[in-house]
Amino acid sequence: MIGVLGGGAWGTALAAVVAGNGASVRLWAREGDVVADINKHHRNTAFLPGATLPPGIRATADLGVLDACATWLVVTPAQHLGRVLAGAPRGPRTLVLCAKGIEAGTHRLMAEVAADAMPDAALAVLSGPTFAAEVAAGLPTAITLACADAALGAALVAQLATRSFRPYLTDDVTGAEIGGAVKNVLAIACGVVVGARLGENARAALLSRGYAEMLRFAVARGARSETLSGLSGLGDLVLTCGSPKSRNMSLGIAIGEGRPAAALLTDRATVAEGAATAPVLVEAARAAGVEMPIAAAVAALLAGAAVGPTIQQLLDRPLKSER
Repeated sequence: MIGVLGGGAWGTALAAVVAGNGASVRLWAREGDVVADINKHHRNTAFLPGATLPPGIRATADLGVLDACATWLVVTPAQHLGRVLAGAPRGPRTLVLCAKGIEAGTHRLMAEVAADAMPDAALAVLSGPTFAAEVAAGLPTAITLACADAALGAALVAQLATRSFRPYLTDDVTGAEIGGAVKNVLAIACGVVVGARLGENARAALLSRGYAEMLRFAVARGARSETLSGLSGLGDLVLTCGSPKSRNMSLGIAIGEGRPAAALLTDRATVAEGAATAPVLVEAARAAGVEMPIAAAVAALLAGAAVGPTIQQLLDRPLKSER
């Protein structure tokens, strides 16, 4: 039996993948209406409308129920991960971390947060180009499964893989995590380019220079550069910077159109992880001695800076060699 912590779109889609493989799934969600909808109607209308879920998924609002599960897919928002795990049952188990972000205040990646909260747990990270609705619909998807333990990683790949859901194994946990966290911030930036009608040249330039920022930061934190050229880095970046289906890109589009960031963040029913990650990423990059001007511009826009002057500041930066 597999546990899923988080009843949003991504957690529900992953539960559908695992249950579709024949496993029994216990899905923990905060919202009572989500629990009832899944158990009574095999749907999650609030977060994943249109998807019919396998009957092997049973939802619960009680974290204690997941104590019977040897493997947890942890899909809670990044900034809440430590608190949720602190309230979860203890014991040796495997945690597959599916949230993408950097913890505010500590600059820790999710594997570091989880290792502190549950030192007895084995850890892996699942990250890559995935729209939840497409995964739940069984459309072809490839994703990175990062695990320092090769045998455990191979077992998890076998457990999660289906004909349409293909995990690719790496041992570079840090690289997989940083790719997933930084791409959310860059997706907001690409959305701003679209919303402000700056053109496709500008979006391509931002993608390329943003990838350079991602790579510099990842290597400074101990990741391998080749990991960032894979699914959890470049692959995820291309997806989330290329479609308004991305919550982060759609947030950026609205900001680029001139809507106040504070109001947008208050009104949104679903989490755009890049909004929480951007200021933390800027702090962490500064601490690591890494220059990330695009990420800094996103953080400024989220804090209320005007779009036009912020874009001009990027364009006014000194010309330099490409690297």
